[in-house]
Amino acid sequence: MAESHGREIAEHYLPSRYHYWYARSKLASDPLYSAVQGVFSQCRAPLLDVGCGIGLLPQWLSACSAGSSSDSLEYLGVDIDADKIGIARTAATRAGLRQTRFDVTDLAGGLPPHSGSVAILDVLQYLAPAARDELLVAAASCVTSEGNLVIRAGLADRSWRAAITRFTDKLGHLSRWMSTPPQAQPTAQGIQDLLARHGLRCEFTPLAGKTPFNNWLIVGRRL
Repeated sequence: MAESHGREIAEHYLPSRYHYWYARSKLASDPLYSAVQGVFSQCRAPLLDVGCGIGLLPQWLSACSAGSSSDSLEYLGVDIDADKIGIARTAATRAGLRQTRFDVTDLAGGLPPHSGSVAILDVLQYLAPAARDELLVAAASCVTSEGNLVIRAGLADRSWRAAITRFTDKLGHLSRWMSTPPQAQPTAQGIQDLLARHGLRCEFTPLAGKTPFNNWLIVGRRL
C-alpha cells in the first residue's frame, strides 16, 4: 500500500525525474509520513505546515485518507524557498488537492494567522536557539483544543545518531537542497519545558526507523 501511494504521489512531480525519484525514495524510506498520518487521521483541525518543502505531507495525507471524511483536510504549507513552493503548488494541482494552499514565508516575520494544528518537520535545527523558541511559542499559540502540534526533530544528546544527524544536515546545505545552514539541535527537555509553559503536554516517540538519524516525533496537545 505504501509503495503504491509513493509511486502515485511521485508521478505528480513529473516531468522532473529528480523530484520523482526524490519523492519515491523519501516516502519509501522515511517513517515520518506514516507517523504523522497516524496523528492526523482522526484530527479535523486545519493544518499549518511550517517548512513544507515540495509539499509531500499533504500528498501523503490525501492518499492515505482518499474516500474518507478526512480527505478534505484544510492545509496551508509555508516555506522560505520559492522554488520549492512552486513545485509544491504544481504537484498539488496535478493531484487535485483542492483544500491545499502554499505560500512563500520567511519565518523571521512570524507565522501567518492560524488556528488548528501545526506541523514543524525537520525545521528546528536550521534556526538559532532564540528564533527556534520564538517559533515554538508562536506555533503553540496556534494550536486549539482540537488540534495537535507535531514536530520532527533531531535531538541533541551524546549519541552517535545525533552526530550523524548534524553531519547530514550540513551536507543538505552544502548540496543546496536546504537554502539555510543548520544551527543547533534542540534538546528534549528544552522543548518539553517551553511548550509546557504555553499549555501543551508533549509525547516523545523515537522515529529513527531504519535510518541512522536521531529523529524523534514530538506531539503536543492542550493540557
